Amino acid sequence: MNLRDLQYLVAVTDHRHFGKAARACNTSQPTLSMQLKKLEEYLGVQLFERTNKQVMVTPTGDDIARRARRLLHEAEEIKSVAKMAQDPYAGDLRLGAFPTLAPYFLPLAVPTLRKKLPKLKLLLIEEKTESLVERIKAGTLDAALLALPIEEDGLDTLPLFDDPFMLAVPHNHPLAKRKIVRQSDIADEQLLLLEDGHCLRAQALEVCSMAGAAENQEFRATSLETLRHMVASGVGITLIPKMAMQKGDGIVYIPFAKPTPSRIIGLVWRKTSARMACIRALAESIGFENYAR
Repeated sequence: MNLRDLQYLVAVTDHRHFGKAARACNTSQPTLSMQLKKLEEYLGVQLFERTNKQVMVTPTGDDIARRARRLLHEAEEIKSVAKMAQDPYAGDLRLGAFPTLAPYFLPLAVPTLRKKLPKLKLLLIEEKTESLVERIKAGTLDAALLALPIEEDGLDTLPLFDDPFMLAVPHNHPLAKRKIVRQSDIADEQLLLLEDGHCLRAQALEVCSMAGAAENQEFRATSLETLRHMVASGVGITLIPKMAMQKGDGIVYIPFAKPTPSRIIGLVWRKTSARMACIRALAESIGFENYAR
């Protein structure tokens, strides 16, 4: 039994397919299948139920795969410790960001990071918040830019900046000529929101609750760009983070009077991370100034 065999085991558990698992591990399917068969013989247990159409993981296989995942994570941490001993600010750093932040913030931040940490190679991942949190906890991500608060055992957070919400309305909307709006101005309005799974949806619902507004139940957007196009076409109004504003997109963006609704963007990482010094340098390089335009 070796780390390579455990990697194969975890890959098949994740993909439920030997061919896909082999491609993920950069090996051939016969090699992967043969090694896993040897692993079953060595352990004396059946790890998978194999049919022509699918692969099912046995309860024992699932339990062993969970333990194997932890061992592989520890092996990666050992390599990280060794790299840090040579240069704590060099090597790969896996950084995540959620979809309503990544396309707008990362193009602003990455050039600065490359100048200040030239030996650091950023591997960027864009996924929803829940998935990013799980990947940090599992060790497949070093850190992530998320909307705070994130309250999870074993994770540390550091606030970076506030990103205020803007009221986004079509040009012909009664509020379009306003220079500023109060939250009470959207009472009884129905707002277009994102579908479940987006943290921006929860934040917008909180603002709606405070303002006396409601969600438009006839439509839920799959992305912020879809939401933007729906507003531009006159379907309704919504809340857009200031950072995500786009000039010339057919939308009128109106700032809120104080207290301004906003989201807090912060950095999240494991308390036990071997990349602690590098992660803090990353936060300092990004800076605490507001990147929102």
